[in-house]
Amino acid sequence: METPNGTIIFTTIGRTHYGFDVFSLHIASAVERRLTDGVSVNFNAQFADANGNDVVFVSERAGSARIYRTRPGDSKLEQLPGAPESFFHDRPLVTQTNRLYFISAHEKPDRHFKNWSALYTVELNGEDKEVTRVTPSNTADFSPAVSQSGDFLAVATYGSRTWGGEFHEINTDIAVFRASEPETRVVICERGGWPTWSGDSTVFFHHQADDGWWSIFRVDIPENFHESPDFPIVPIRVTPSGLHCFTPAAFHDGKRIAVATRRLGVKHRHIEIFDLEHKTFQPVTELINPSFHHYNPFVSADSEFLGYHRFRGESTHESIVPNLESIVSPIKTLCLIRINGSFPSPSPDGDLIALNSDFDINGGIKVVKSDGSKRWTLIKDRTAFYNSWSPTERHVIYASLGPIFQPAGIAVQIARIKFDPSDLTVDKEELPCDVKILTLEKTGNNAFPSCSPDGKSIVFRSGRSGHKNLYILDAVNGESDGGSIRRLTEGPWIDTMPSWSPKGDLIGFSSNRHNPENTAAFGAYVVRPDGSGLTRIQIAGPEGSEEAARERVNHVSFNKDGDWLVFTANLFGITAEPVTMPNQFQPYGDLYVVKLDGTGLRRLTWNGYEDGTPTWHTVDELDLSQLSLDGQDGDKLEGQFEEPLWISCDI
Repeated sequence: METPNGTIIFTTIGRTHYGFDVFSLHIASAVERRLTDGVSVNFNAQFADANGNDVVFVSERAGSARIYRTRPGDSKLEQLPGAPESFFHDRPLVTQTNRLYFISAHEKPDRHFKNWSALYTVELNGEDKEVTRVTPSNTADFSPAVSQSGDFLAVATYGSRTWGGEFHEINTDIAVFRASEPETRVVICERGGWPTWSGDSTVFFHHQADDGWWSIFRVDIPENFHESPDFPIVPIRVTPSGLHCFTPAAFHDGKRIAVATRRLGVKHRHIEIFDLEHKTFQPVTELINPSFHHYNPFVSADSEFLGYHRFRGESTHESIVPNLESIVSPIKTLCLIRINGSFPSPSPDGDLIALNSDFDINGGIKVVKSDGSKRWTLIKDRTAFYNSWSPTERHVIYASLGPIFQPAGIAVQIARIKFDPSDLTVDKEELPCDVKILTLEKTGNNAFPSCSPDGKSIVFRSGRSGHKNLYILDAVNGESDGGSIRRLTEGPWIDTMPSWSPKGDLIGFSSNRHNPENTAAFGAYVVRPDGSGLTRIQIAGPEGSEEAARERVNHVSFNKDGDWLVFTANLFGITAEPVTMPNQFQPYGDLYVVKLDGTGLRRLTWNGYEDGTPTWHTVDELDLSQLSLDGQDGDKLEGQFEEPLWISCDI
């Protein structure tokens, strides 16, 4: 199969600042211990022994999500067998018989808009480590739970349905089945997630109640549930209204559950223990770490230890966010580099990258060496987004100045930013620069500039007509100094995020012109700079099809030869329950490449985050061995990230 070459640089929303480690808490003494080593991001653990010392967990230390196990007294982690061809593993569980269950997303379903996530298992004892799929074919499963004996399993599942486009409360069902009969399933609740077993007979899960509060529900499971005429029964609500409760973990004594909560007036997610008989909450993590979010509790078999993951704090050795991070690529001829920022743009000779690090707190533009070893601030105290380095000038960057994601009439300007490359010295933090505004005042929202290969023109999106369409402008003089400007596209829709091809013959962009009423679903288009040859690239399906109508394709960028595109899209749904994570804007959060004719579609990233703003590096083969990944010049890791913005306590 033909594949593209080169290096793609991109961002992942929030992920670089998480700093997650797995912790356990001895419930009786309230003594907390860190179980993972402060390297990378470590999360979604379960105890693998009875005494709370040994855990299986997910870590991204190797450039993709893989499964590891701690061993008491051994500082070296054990990487457990997973699906060899998978770049995403999640929710590992080890049974008493040393069988590992986990979620992977490596098998492509039969059509677009179906989730890839499925349940797999492998026997850890003995020589044979063959991975077996548990989930039936063309079925999507999330968040597995195994009963105390290991005889029964529960999952959140879409079944064989396609993903409906939702990413707040995803419409999965809770299904239970015998481990020996995974095809014989019984749905015990619709619209539920994150199941957990108490013993072999009760399943708890979260579900958004009719009053709007996320709450924990339970169903008692008869031994022969798939044969019982009175089963399934109506789930019973366990936790009260007035607070959100997520991600339950049941104690095997049947008397308690651990839950993550969001309460009125409390800014962080915390772990609490809920007494099922007395209907009371026992606060746990708020008493010891009131200013950290805590996620996804789990309980030891002896009920003495409670586990979770949280920000590791600032005292550990990995306290700086690296500027660049190498990510495992599914295409051997293609390198993937995650940056600590958004809207990257490489310099003409490839030794520098311009990016935006933070739109709210630390605005402006950063310039980073392509090995990640040094970073400078180009402009500060002004909100800037979407950078385009001039292909012909090492000292000129184009950017949008003004608020991001605003209506057509809100003032945003296109700027030409010029600096002296001789100022790029180790002793400097800020670069002097000249900022020239190229667009006129009162012309609305002008944003997303992309420079032509000859450096003479920029294409950008403007709302000056009342609609967001594309224009081409003199890159040196701008319209403010009498330079030429002409309209490239026109219509009552949104044409946005243009990208000029390196050969100069095409401009790629995203647009909802095929369905202007839907301001969320975008397709990929190309047009010649003279306005001719406008074509939609058929990625999900032919024009007019249901699949094409659901596309959410953004951030289109050409490779050096102009025959491949990289972009972000929603083509394969989500890979993990969004409520279990910090705020993400999935779904259009995976990266893909496709040939200009719409063939050769390949998925590049698998995770629960939003990956975005990709572009091809001007260096075809970036030497990954030379990357400075210790982050000596990155941001301080502070663990400040938001809960999902759609979770509100103001119901």
